[in-house]
Amino acid sequence: MTNRRVVITGVGVTAPGTPGVKSFWDLLTAGRTATRRISFFDPSPFRSQVAAEVDFDAELHGLSPQEIRRMDRAAQFAVVTARQAVEDSGLEFSSVDPDRVGVTIGSAVGATMGLDEEYRTVSDGGRLELVDHRYAVPHLYNYLAPSSFATEVAWAVGAEGPSTVVSTGCTSGLDAIGYATDVIREGSADVMVAGATDAPISPITVACFDAIKATTPRNDDPEHASRPFDASRNGFVLGEGAAVFVLEELESARARGAKVYAEVAGYATRSNAFHMTGLKPDGREMAEAIRVALAQARLNPEDIDYVNAHGSGTRQNDRHETAAFKRSLGEHAYRVPVSSIKSMVGHSLGAIGSIEVAASVLAMQHDVVPPTANLHTPDPECDLDYVPLVARDWRTDAVLSVGSGFGGFQSAVVLADPGLVRS
Repeated sequence: MTNRRVVITGVGVTAPGTPGVKSFWDLLTAGRTATRRISFFDPSPFRSQVAAEVDFDAELHGLSPQEIRRMDRAAQFAVVTARQAVEDSGLEFSSVDPDRVGVTIGSAVGATMGLDEEYRTVSDGGRLELVDHRYAVPHLYNYLAPSSFATEVAWAVGAEGPSTVVSTGCTSGLDAIGYATDVIREGSADVMVAGATDAPISPITVACFDAIKATTPRNDDPEHASRPFDASRNGFVLGEGAAVFVLEELESARARGAKVYAEVAGYATRSNAFHMTGLKPDGREMAEAIRVALAQARLNPEDIDYVNAHGSGTRQNDRHETAAFKRSLGEHAYRVPVSSIKSMVGHSLGAIGSIEVAASVLAMQHDVVPPTANLHTPDPECDLDYVPLVARDWRTDAVLSVGSGFGGFQSAVVLADPGLVRS
C-alpha cells in the first residue's frame, strides 16, 4: 500500500423525494421526510405499507429509451447519479488514461424490481408453474447479474480500469467507497467512480421484511413512521436511491484545482460471526471497525465532529450502535452530535451507506448537522446527543459514518478535511 491520499471531488445523489444534491440537502436540513404509502404496487396485503420513494423520471434525467429498456431501476439510478458526480467533479475524463479510471458500485439486492416484474410477466401473474421465456425482456440476464451495474457505469463514464460490484448487505455503500479508496491508494487507479444503488421496493422485498417484522407497521402516519432512537419506534422504513462519488488522488486533485469535499481518511469493516440478523448488545464489532478506521486516519475520537449513525429505527440496532459509540469514542460519545438521516429518507439497503456519506460530506461543506426527524421521546438506553428534529449549525471538519448489515457486517468510514489529517 502506498501513501497516496484519496479525496472526494464529485458528488451525485438520487434520494427519496426529488433527485439531486440540492434537493437532498434541502430535505435533510429542513427535517422533512420523504416517506409515504407505497405507490409502485398495491401494498394493502402487507404488514408494512410505507416506503421512501424517489420521484424519478428516467427520460427526464437523460436516459435514452434503449437505456431505459435495458436497465433495471437500480441501474438507472446508478448511471444517472454517476453522471451527476462526474459533472460535479469538473474532471475531464477524456484527458485521463481510461485504464487508470475504475468503478465500484455497491448493491445489496441487485435488480430486484426488474426480476420481480419479469417473473410476473413470464409466469402470467404467477399462474404458470412452467414460465414462458418468450415474454421476458431480451436483457433479463443483466437483471440477474448485479455486475451489470458496474458495467453500465463504466460505459457511461468511459472507465476501463478496475471495475467491480460490492454486495455486503446494508454496508455495501460504505464498503464500495472503502474498496475504491484502497484501489487508488495501492496505485491500481488514479480515479474511481464509486458509490451504491438499490431499488428494492417490490412485493418480494416487502414480504421478506414483513416475515421477520423488521419494517414498521405504522401505515396510518407514513411521514412519522421512521423513528430512530425514539422509544416508540417499531421498525425501519424501506427506501431506495443511489449516491455516487468521484474519488481522486489528493495531489492530482489539487494540481487541477479541484473542489475537494473531504478526504476518505479511514475505513474498516468487521463481521460479528454471530447471527444473520441479530446483533450483540455490546457493539464490539462496530466499535472495532470505528477504532481501526480512526487509527488509519490518524485521528483521535475527540477529532470527530459529527457521527452519521446507521440509525435504522429498530430497537436492537439503535441500542447496539449506542453501545458501540460509547465503547469506541469514550467520553467524547456524550459530546459529539449523532444523527440518522434514515428518519427522513428511509433505509435503501445497500445504497444507504453511500447516501449517508453524501450527507456527511455536505455536513462538512455547510457546517450543518442534519437532524434525526421524529425523535420526540428518546429511548432511555439511547442517551447520546441524537440531534432531535432540527438541524444544527456545527463546525464539522471530521465525520464518522457507520453501517450495520445483515450477515453481521459492521463498517466505518472517516471523512476529514485534508488539512486535519496527520500525514
